[in-house]
Amino acid sequence: MIDKFVRSIAEAMNGIRDGSTVLMAGFGEVGAPHALLDGLIEQGATGLTIVLNAAGRAQKLGEPVQGIARLVELGRVRKVITTFLRSGSVAAEAVKAARMEAEIVPQGTLAERIRAAGAGVPAFFTPTGAGTLVAEGKEVRDYGGRPCVLELALPGDVALVEAWAADRWGNLIYRDSGRNFNPIMAMAGRLTIVQTHHVCDLGQLAANEIVTPGIFVDRVLHVAAGDPKLPR
Repeated sequence: MIDKFVRSIAEAMNGIRDGSTVLMAGFGEVGAPHALLDGLIEQGATGLTIVLNAAGRAQKLGEPVQGIARLVELGRVRKVITTFLRSGSVAAEAVKAARMEAEIVPQGTLAERIRAAGAGVPAFFTPTGAGTLVAEGKEVRDYGGRPCVLELALPGDVALVEAWAADRWGNLIYRDSGRNFNPIMAMAGRLTIVQTHHVCDLGQLAANEIVTPGIFVDRVLHVAAGDPKLPR
């Protein structure tokens, strides 16, 4: 019987290796797999490359350092690939101090690089970034009178995803804007780990509502909204 649900954070994060490229879904706080990120911090893998939409926000005085900022603060991140690095954030300070590398990518290009990886497309040309620092060191070709930059697909060794509901086969649906980067990252991860708010029986999810088929999902952890404590 296929059942992709795991019983604990530790089981969900088992086997993530040092040096892995980790796709981290979410747009700001929306659709972000916070429980899985906490699990990654506990799991201990280091030398990581983290791919995410925005690499943290500026810390307020006295505010605890959490999430991606905590992972960076612990020295576990070698590089971030992101669309935005906010001045004053833990990540930005780490880059300034040469403790971490950063690759800044236009948002649409980042999304397409991840989507291409999931679709089996190794690279593509785009006019975005032509004639700017983004194009430095990359092949540029003219298409229809417009210079276009060659961008490589961006797969992940691991994808951390948040879903609204899942069944035991790993079929997923998302809620509203929580969908954001989650479906493409689920497809592009060699190991896709999901936290879901709700658990459904097989057949309970309408076929035309399933955004991510279970074939792309390896592990699912139930993390009900508002749970004060996660299973260990």
